[in-house]
Amino acid sequence: MIPKQWRDVRPLDAAAMQAAEAHWDSLAKPLRSLGVLEQMVIRLAGITGQTNIAPLKKAVLIYCADNGIVEEGVTQTDSSVTAAVAQNFTKGIASINALSRVAGADVCPVDIGIASELNCPGLMKRKVAYGTKNFAKEPAMTREMAIQAIQTGIDLVREKQQEGYTLLVTGEMGIGNTTASSAVFAALEGVDPEQVTGRGAGLTQAGVQHKIQVIRDALALHRPDAGDVIDVLAKVGSLDLCGIAGTFLGGAVYRVPVLIDGFISAVAANCAVRLVPACRDFLFATHCSAEPAGKMALDALGMQACLQCGMFLGEGTGGVIGAKLFDFALAAYGGIADFTKAAVEAYELME
Repeated sequence: MIPKQWRDVRPLDAAAMQAAEAHWDSLAKPLRSLGVLEQMVIRLAGITGQTNIAPLKKAVLIYCADNGIVEEGVTQTDSSVTAAVAQNFTKGIASINALSRVAGADVCPVDIGIASELNCPGLMKRKVAYGTKNFAKEPAMTREMAIQAIQTGIDLVREKQQEGYTLLVTGEMGIGNTTASSAVFAALEGVDPEQVTGRGAGLTQAGVQHKIQVIRDALALHRPDAGDVIDVLAKVGSLDLCGIAGTFLGGAVYRVPVLIDGFISAVAANCAVRLVPACRDFLFATHCSAEPAGKMALDALGMQACLQCGMFLGEGTGGVIGAKLFDFALAAYGGIADFTKAAVEAYELME
């Protein structure tokens, strides 16, 4: 059983969505001609219950955590890079910082499981453990740790909502987390790891084959129950995956739209939707990761990404690019004249 709080999700406001759609149709442009941008605003109306939507205050929640599976040589770098990049987030010099400045988003790194103790201003300390265990040999974490990490993500949505944020982007940083994500997704989908495993931050073809075999062996060892998401996450998952999944659940509970970033984020979204199907309505796909299973993870959600950028950086970088689309959508929604003011004859919807 999952906590009742996680399931406390009210449906989208149908009346607000209808009013937002009617407003779009009153604007002096061909009907439905802004496509996905129109749908984004309509769903924002359903989430917020408002048709006059204020400019969005954006934050990127970057969950930072280490992974014991790195011991198996499945990555190009060692775990020390996780702490180094997490510190760079706080200094404003990482990839996500540069892109977030353009998107108008605040960068909020979260230590949910870094293997060392960092004391730097700007890093939110929510450490569940000093990294996960090596799931090639033992479960990555206990069931209780997985639940705690998910709850951490839910609670952070509440905190950010109280601080006035109205749009959240999910990001992550953790050496070895593509291995965990591929293992989780393979277990959930019941597919061979070869179909869902890529190079991560950079591996040779031989390295990828080794990574695939490590995942195969771990799944055979632990036999995670695909019908029990917590079991899968505890056995072969990661703390950042759990935190992101919690953010998606929190978005639904506290009615804050949350953006999916790349492959890792999309796997976490699959976990969240399997736990609480109603949370799907509060999630938005941004870009399709270039990781082999990037599209598969979105397909499993029944979602299509707005952007095809060939990206696989992580950190929330594709998410903040997608967040900028909301600014364009709201600018059009609030700034285009209606047919009367524009002195243009109204269009009719043709089947």
